[in-house]
Amino acid sequence: MRRRAFITLFGGAAAAWPFAAHAQSERVRRVGVLMGIAADDSEAQLRRKAFESAWSDLGWVAGRNITVDYRWAPGDQNAIRKHAAELVASSPDIILAAGTPVLAAVREATQSIPIVFVGISDPEGTGVVASLARPGGNITGFANFEPAISGKWLQALKEIAPHVTHAGILRNANALATFLPIFHKLGPAFGIEPMDLGVRNAAELERAIRAHATQPNFGLIVLPDPMLAAMRRLNVELAATLRIPTVYPLRLYVVDGGLIAYGINMTDQFRPAAFYIDRILKGAKPSDLPVQAPTKFEMVINLKTAKALGLAVPLSLLGRADEVIE
Repeated sequence: MRRRAFITLFGGAAAAWPFAAHAQSERVRRVGVLMGIAADDSEAQLRRKAFESAWSDLGWVAGRNITVDYRWAPGDQNAIRKHAAELVASSPDIILAAGTPVLAAVREATQSIPIVFVGISDPEGTGVVASLARPGGNITGFANFEPAISGKWLQALKEIAPHVTHAGILRNANALATFLPIFHKLGPAFGIEPMDLGVRNAAELERAIRAHATQPNFGLIVLPDPMLAAMRRLNVELAATLRIPTVYPLRLYVVDGGLIAYGINMTDQFRPAAFYIDRILKGAKPSDLPVQAPTKFEMVINLKTAKALGLAVPLSLLGRADEVIE
């Protein structure tokens, strides 16, 4: 073999070795995702799309170096626990948990597999993490609401429905009890008496709303929770039928006919969650990644619903709205 040909052959082979070795050694990483809403829910599809939109930017290709196992459990805590246990048993490299009851089930199932959460309210106050700056353990992620936002919801209810003097605080009975003291503390300043409406399923939700709707000057404030989001159409229908002014925590309720929402856009948390997952898959520890708090809140008002309830939306409130649905 001529010397030049040999050098060319040897050089080309040497250059190819690292790529061949990388291709052979590249391990397919496995991500488990558990959401407390239905797979065919329009919101679920938006969240999945946002989550997956980051993969190509980060060098991940589905089926080549990453697989994602999605599980859906709309509004059913037993189903959430079942899926959480199955995900953990499948030994994924990391789990994405969306919502407080989902995270609780995943935490029960594992203390070692890294977890990134989205849509968790008051993670430090509820003991999910040691602190926002230094989460500790195997968990980090993206918070949505702190208890202080209760004042904003009370204000929105009083502005859009000034006659309201009693407000049911609709929540998952197994979550968000930390918000109640803030409602009771701030309620008198708005002339509103808060009442705890903790529910565990659709039947309890309907009974609770119907039982309190007979009170004069009654309104509702719905707290953020995947179980309640999964039942949002029932919630919105009851509010319309019983003519109850209701403040919701997320835009998706108002899109489905709810009156007014003030909160974050949950979909916005799924793309950055993919970046946290990428960092952990590449060696970062969840305990070293600070919990991210939301920086953007939005107000959405449905004027058609306001008209049906006989409410005149103040111009001052319309002027602060980020979106008005007509």
